[in-house]
Amino acid sequence: MYSKKISDVFFDLDHTLWDFEKNSALTFEKILKEHHVEVDLHDFLEVYIPINLAYWKLYREEKISKSELRYQRLKTVFEDLDYKLPDTLIDQLAIDYIEYLSSFNHLFPNALEVLEYLKPKYKLHIITNGFEEVQEKKLINANIRDYFDQVVNSEMAGVKKPNPQIFELALDRAHTTSESSIMIGDSLEADILGAKAVGFHALHFNAHNEPEHEICQMIHDLSEIKRYL
Repeated sequence: MYSKKISDVFFDLDHTLWDFEKNSALTFEKILKEHHVEVDLHDFLEVYIPINLAYWKLYREEKISKSELRYQRLKTVFEDLDYKLPDTLIDQLAIDYIEYLSSFNHLFPNALEVLEYLKPKYKLHIITNGFEEVQEKKLINANIRDYFDQVVNSEMAGVKKPNPQIFELALDRAHTTSESSIMIGDSLEADILGAKAVGFHALHFNAHNEPEHEICQMIHDLSEIKRYL
């Protein structure tokens, strides 16, 4: 559908290529055990996942800082679980979480297959709201860094998706135009609406079982990208 129009393919990283929830669960399993925090992992994650998404939304909207995101999401979870922890331990868990998260490197099914398929045909890039030091480690440890020409993050841009400036910076660094580019990501707000506002084509990878919409084509497995590119 898009193959004749597109020269550059931009991906989000977390929840799109890099299986954030799986890697995050493994990280929490490790650090909760190391610090003898005796909560059931399933119960913890059931509370953490929506809280984390909510805090990331606040972070995207410039309502909280990076340090507040890292600390407050954990403090809120333990408060909701009615599990008492000293602030010093919550701080340490927040530090350890970032330290160990990139050591796990599970990708979504068919991610490598699709990157191998796309690489000979297009220039590939990343646009991510994640923290620079963490995202680079994720790409390297998952053995996918070499697939991408440009990796643009929100710290580098000074703004976060869906702000048009981060997409414009990515286009500038890739030496391409929005008309020749497609954005593939999981967040309707940050990835899809943000990219389309700048003139990108878009594919919505529905990693969160969101309702159908008419904004762009939606895929449920990364292998479906081959239908469009």
